[in-house]
Amino acid sequence: MSQSDMLKDLVTQGIQEFGITAPPNVGESFAAYYELLEERGKVTNLTTVTGAQDVARLHFVDSISLLTFVDFGDKRVIDIGSGAGFPGIPLKVVKPEIGLTLLDSSLKRISFVTEVCERLNLDIECVHGRAEEFVNEGDNRQSWDIAVSRALARLNQLSELCLPYVSLGGAFIAMKSTSSDEEINEAGKALEILGGKVEKCIDYIIPGTDIAHRAVIIRKTAETPPNYPRRFARIQKSPL
Repeated sequence: MSQSDMLKDLVTQGIQEFGITAPPNVGESFAAYYELLEERGKVTNLTTVTGAQDVARLHFVDSISLLTFVDFGDKRVIDIGSGAGFPGIPLKVVKPEIGLTLLDSSLKRISFVTEVCERLNLDIECVHGRAEEFVNEGDNRQSWDIAVSRALARLNQLSELCLPYVSLGGAFIAMKSTSSDEEINEAGKALEILGGKVEKCIDYIIPGTDIAHRAVIIRKTAETPPNYPRRFARIQKSPL
């Protein structure tokens, strides 16, 4: 079995295990994504995860899992710090009706995801910019139903970057490890200031593995004060 065929099978199995209805030929889309990721990854640092099996499970299926936790149907979604496109692009492939924006400060990564979108014929807004700056452009503040992020920043810092994008009643989903209890507790003050509240934490096993991850779902309960987010250096130096 080829690497592409293996990847198709693993992603399809994951989608079926989640009970999600996906478009036809979704496997071919993920195979093309994988081929680009492997090819461009030889010259650009896109991800430390390589090989069809690991990419299928740890990137694609893990990203798709979010569809089982929150209703993404016809929602405006922004993936902040999207890197090589996770979780945003897999969500869009499986649920094309999502209105998706990918935001990253790395021009190389945004160039890569733009190429992926062109190859897969995906209607996605790809933005090269910093989260603390793009939010104040045009009508971007509190304009998305859902913000998602796999970024490595601690939750109090990540919330300051992401919650200003979320409309009242919307959700911010942070993809974290199951050992993030202390980090979540630490973020309590920040969430109170920023207008968010932890609605639930969902621990799950990535299908086909024994790896447990956590989705921290934060509901936007009040408007974020206009002076947030601060400059990133300030966020790092004096986290809320």
